[in-house]
Amino acid sequence: MIKTSLFVAASAASLALTSPATARPMTATDMHMMHRVGAPELSPDGKWAVFTISDTDLAANKRNNTLYLLDLTMSGAAPKAVTGAQKGHDAVFGVDGALYFLMAVGERDQLFRMPIGGAPQQMSDFGADVAGFKLAPTGDRVIVWADQKDCPDLACAATTFPAKPAGTGRTYDKLFVRHWDSWAEPGTRSRIYSFPIEGGKLTGGGVRLTDNLEGDTPSKPMGGGEEIAFAPDGRTVYFALREAGRIEPLSTNLDIFASPADGSAPPANLTDANEGTDNLPAVSPDGRTLAYFAMARAGYEADRQVLQLRDLATGQTRALTQGWDRSVGSIEWARDGKSLLVTAEDTLEQPVFRVDAKSGKVTRLTRDGHFGNVRALPNGGAVATMNSIMAPDEIYRLDRSGKAVKMTNANGALLAELDPVTFKKFSFAGANNDTVWGWTLKPADATGKLPIALLVHGGPQGTFSNSWSYRWNPRVFSGPGYGVVTVDFHGSTGYGQAFTDSINKNWGGWPLEDLQKGLAYVTGHEPQLDAGNACALGGSYGGYMMNWIEGRWPDRFKCLVQHDGIFDARAMAYETEELWFDEWEHGGKPYYEDPAAFEQWNPVNYVSAWKTPQLVITSENDFRVPYTQGIAAFTALQRRNIPSRLLIYPDENHWVLKPKNSIQWYDEVFGWMNRWMGKPAQ
Repeated sequence: MIKTSLFVAASAASLALTSPATARPMTATDMHMMHRVGAPELSPDGKWAVFTISDTDLAANKRNNTLYLLDLTMSGAAPKAVTGAQKGHDAVFGVDGALYFLMAVGERDQLFRMPIGGAPQQMSDFGADVAGFKLAPTGDRVIVWADQKDCPDLACAATTFPAKPAGTGRTYDKLFVRHWDSWAEPGTRSRIYSFPIEGGKLTGGGVRLTDNLEGDTPSKPMGGGEEIAFAPDGRTVYFALREAGRIEPLSTNLDIFASPADGSAPPANLTDANEGTDNLPAVSPDGRTLAYFAMARAGYEADRQVLQLRDLATGQTRALTQGWDRSVGSIEWARDGKSLLVTAEDTLEQPVFRVDAKSGKVTRLTRDGHFGNVRALPNGGAVATMNSIMAPDEIYRLDRSGKAVKMTNANGALLAELDPVTFKKFSFAGANNDTVWGWTLKPADATGKLPIALLVHGGPQGTFSNSWSYRWNPRVFSGPGYGVVTVDFHGSTGYGQAFTDSINKNWGGWPLEDLQKGLAYVTGHEPQLDAGNACALGGSYGGYMMNWIEGRWPDRFKCLVQHDGIFDARAMAYETEELWFDEWEHGGKPYYEDPAAFEQWNPVNYVSAWKTPQLVITSENDFRVPYTQGIAAFTALQRRNIPSRLLIYPDENHWVLKPKNSIQWYDEVFGWMNRWMGKPAQ
C-alpha cells in the first residue's frame, strides 16, 4: 500500500454533480422515498431481466414491491410492470420461459407460475408462509423453505405435537434462546423441502432434505437462496448448514451438504474437514465442479473467504484464490464455465472480478462503486446492480471487459432535485505506520467553515465504503450542511486480511489512534472543515467507540451519538447471542477464563473520565447488543450529570428499519448535533 499521505478525488461519477437552481438538501424522507431496485434474475437466453422495485408507503409505515421486466436487447428500454403479478417478489425465469415468484395469498406468501403475457397460476397452498424457493434448472422440481417445527412434511399434517403447558413461559435446555431479533421457538428451524412439479402444482407434502440434521437452511439471521444450489441436471441439491447442538452459539462451522433432490438418500457433508465457515455453493454449467468459499479459522466470522473448487467426481478440492488477499463476497459462474465472476471489497469500493477457473488469475473488471447481484450473460458479460455514496442501486450491463452501461434510472428525477455533493478519498500514515484510508463528503456549493460529522463504522470488521445505505446515509448527513468524515481504521475490510485481523484484542488501541490521526490529517488538509466544531457518531462497534472515546478522548468533540454500542464488556460477554464473535474478538476464551482480555478495552472502567454530551440510541429487539447496554450508558451519563438523551425503539432490532422510525432517528440526531455544535450555516 502507498505509504505517503495523499488526497484523491473519486471517479467522475462521484464528483460534484450539477443540480438545478432549485436544488435542496437531501433529507431522511428523500432517502426513504427512493425507489429500491432489487436483484435482477435473467431469462435463460439472457434477453430479459426480472426484478422488483420497492417503494415506501409512509402513511402505512411499510414498503411495497412491484415486479418489473426489462428487455436487455433494447438500448434505453424502460422497465415494465408485470401485469397480474405486480405484487410478486423473488421472481426467476424457468427453463420454459415462464416466471416463478412468490406472492401473498391472504397473509401467506405462496409460489406462483406465470407465462409471459399470461395469467399467474398458484402452485402451492401451504398453511405455512413460504420464505423462499429454488427452481431446478430442469423445471420439474422446486425447493422451498419455511420456518417449521420438526415435521416430516411442510404442512405438518402427519405430526402430533405435545400439548402446550397452561402458562406462557418458554423453556430451554440449550442456547440459542434468542437470535438477532427473535426469541427461539424450541423445535422450530428454517427447513428445506423438495417438491416435484406435476400439472403445474407442487404435489404432496414435500420431502425434507435436512432429516437427521439440526440447524437452519438457509442460515439465520441473514441467509437466503445464495446458500442453496441445484446441479444443472436437477438431481442434486447443495446447501449450507451449521449443525447446531449445544455449540451453535460458539460455532461458525457452516458446511456444504449434498443431497439427492428427491430425498432418496441422506445428505452428505462435503466440507466436514474444515472447521471454519463454508458457504455460497455454486455448480459449474457442466455440473462437474462445485464452487464455494471457505474460511480457515473456526470461530472467526471475518476470516478471509477463499474461493474453492471441488471436483464432484473425485472430491479433490483446490483453493483457487489462496494467493489473492481479498475476501470473496459472491460467486457466479460464467456461462462457458471457464471463469467465475466474484465481488470483493477493495479499498473503499466493491468491484466485480473475473477469476480464471484453471489458473486462479484474478482480473478486476469494474472501477468505482459497490457492485452486487452479478448474473452472467451468454456472451461472457453480466448484469449487476451498482450503488455508491451518490445514488442507490440501479441495474447495469457489463461487457466481458467490465465496461458498465446503466440500464435503469429509477431515481434520476429525485436525485436531480437534490444539492450536489463533493466526495474525496484520502489516506494517511495511521497506527503502526500503516496506510489508512478514509473519505470526506461536503455540500458542493458550501461556503465558510463546515461543522464535522465523524462517522465510525460498525463490524468492527467492516467499512464505510463508497456505497449507499438506507440506515447511516452519508448524503443525508451532509444535507444540513455538515462536512462528513470517515476513517477505515485498523480492522476494516478491503485492505487485506492482516489489516482486518489487526483489531483482534485491540479494540480500543489502533482503531482509536487511526481516528485521532485521521481527523487531524483531514482537518489539516481541508481548511473548510472546522476542526474545533465536531461531533462523532457510531453504531454497533462504532457505538462502542463512542463510549470508549468518552473515557479515552474526552476533550475532542462537542457531542457524541452512540447507537447500539457496548458499554460493559463483561455484561456483553454473557448477554449477546452469537458468542463466537465476542469471544474471538477478545482472544478466543470466555470471560470467566480470561477476564483481563475483556477488561482491557472495557468502556465501563473509564466512566469517571466521561464528560462529552451524548445521545444514546437503542432498541428493545436488539439481541446482538442488548438494549440494557444502552440503558447502562445513559445511566452513567445521567449519574455524572453529563447532558444526555435516550432514544429507545420498542419495535426495532440492531438496525432501525421502519421508515417513520428512521426519519425520527435522523431528526433526533440532527437536533442533538445542532444543540451542541450550532445549526450549520448552509
